[in-house]
Amino acid sequence: MARIYTIKLRPLILSILLSLGVGLLSGFLVGNSSAVYMNLVKPPLSPPAAVFPVVWTILYILMGISAYLVYVAEASKKEKKEALKLYKVQLAMNFLWSFIFFKFNLYFAAFIWLMLIFVVVLIMIKKFNEIDDTASALMVPYALWLVFAGYLNLMIILLN
Repeated sequence: MARIYTIKLRPLILSILLSLGVGLLSGFLVGNSSAVYMNLVKPPLSPPAAVFPVVWTILYILMGISAYLVYVAEASKKEKKEALKLYKVQLAMNFLWSFIFFKFNLYFAAFIWLMLIFVVVLIMIKKFNEIDDTASALMVPYALWLVFAGYLNLMIILLN
């Protein structure tokens, strides 16, 4: 049976803006990520640098919608607080990854950090699923992208 959502526009917009803002701020503060990426020896399946902002924008929007669905879900405050805490933790970790990889060129440390993000995201997806299965499903593309990013990161370590 299809679920009907009543949209609370202000929390939805704020949630999306928070996730997009984290990505934009990270990109702004790191600065020359495209130049760094272009100068690396890249593995097969590496997308052009222009693909990353498009993919990340979509992922951040999905993350924001997902967090919003948890926020407005009919679940206990405690459950929602725990799930959204994991969301904030992974968002902060995501923010820091760009610095580790692009600003400090610590590719191995970035790979380990990425694996930690992936673990936190998997736990978060499980928690989200206990509250709202749609919120959980919206995070799956992000988890899959992290796997792909892990492949790219690992191969960059090996090739550079």
